[in-house]
Amino acid sequence: MDRAAPKGFIPEPFYYHEEVEMEVDTLTNQAHGLGRVNGWVVMVRFALPGERVRVRIYKNYKNYSEADLVAVITPSPDRIIAPCPLFKGCGGCQYQHLAYPAQLKWKTQQVQELLKHLAGAEAVVKPAWPSPRPYHYRSKLTPHYPKPRGDAFPIGFLKEGSAHSIVDVPACPIATEAINEALPGVRATLTARQGQLKKGGTLLFRDAEAGVETNPRALVAQVVGPWRFEFLAGDFFQNNPYILPDFVEYVTGQAQAGGVRYLIDAYCGGGLFGIASSRAFERFMGVELSSQAVASARKNAALNGVINGEFIVGQAEAIFESVTFPATETAVVLDPPRKGCDRIFLDQLLAYSPARIVYVSCDPATQARDLAILLQGGYTLTAVQPFDLFPQTKHIESIATLSRS
Repeated sequence: MDRAAPKGFIPEPFYYHEEVEMEVDTLTNQAHGLGRVNGWVVMVRFALPGERVRVRIYKNYKNYSEADLVAVITPSPDRIIAPCPLFKGCGGCQYQHLAYPAQLKWKTQQVQELLKHLAGAEAVVKPAWPSPRPYHYRSKLTPHYPKPRGDAFPIGFLKEGSAHSIVDVPACPIATEAINEALPGVRATLTARQGQLKKGGTLLFRDAEAGVETNPRALVAQVVGPWRFEFLAGDFFQNNPYILPDFVEYVTGQAQAGGVRYLIDAYCGGGLFGIASSRAFERFMGVELSSQAVASARKNAALNGVINGEFIVGQAEAIFESVTFPATETAVVLDPPRKGCDRIFLDQLLAYSPARIVYVSCDPATQARDLAILLQGGYTLTAVQPFDLFPQTKHIESIATLSRS
């Protein structure tokens, strides 16, 4: 074993920094190229399917190894030159070296594979819905900066593969043009003040209706089709406004199919889906654990003149207690955080037993885990539509529609 190997390195089946050649067979949902060397699985960042590559092993696990890409011997026809000079160093993007149509193809396949392996569902996944902008789409950016030490003062994002090191990012090609115009001035001001800083922190840039806002507590507005939503700049709101009208229109269409009359918007946040779907239903109700989010949703409903619904604070142990809509005529839209739904919520949802469920997820893996429970509870998966809200990155939104069997 190489003497430079880190403590605890497992020297089998490869020694530390051993170089091997391999064919890349597929892409994982973490954007790693995956192939086999003598039957042993090896994962490689920035390697693409169909390529023959030389890699350097840096870690062995019980049933696979991880390696760095040393050279591409035979490139994929989908390999392109990344436009960002920081690609591979900055951890913000994983796919700038992959042509955009191929990104959509592989993201679609990854959703399908997760459904099969984690939910046992052989569903047909529709091709991922492309973003109208593959670059300059991101309307919220949160660069980090460290506690000042010496002359180095990077302002940017975590280094690829690191949980602590920050890469200096003067401009970001996936952020909107307005954010990139605002970056230099804010960076210069912060750099000039670094001697006064006692710790590191995070900046905020939110490109909204009135321009770029950097104060997290400032009230901003975002227009989505005919609707206008107000929220604090630092609060959660989907940050690809260019795809958002298609996104909410699809959710509305899936929820109203089958002739249901009522809608429950669970995890409603600031009321995006409830308000945007309000014209398609007789009545709707938004349910959220956060009283602050419910207050924001109520203000947005008033702002848009929506009067056929209400937003309530639900208790975790009794989410549907205040719901009076007949379940057989009701659709439920779910948009939980990345960790997915907890079992208490899913049990309550199954007990309520709505006619349709539209599950919106920013993590297809946790979505597939939850779908397994819903399928076992008597639902049938009728449609799966990925949306690419985050081009050039490994992230993908997945919308799954279920009907009561």
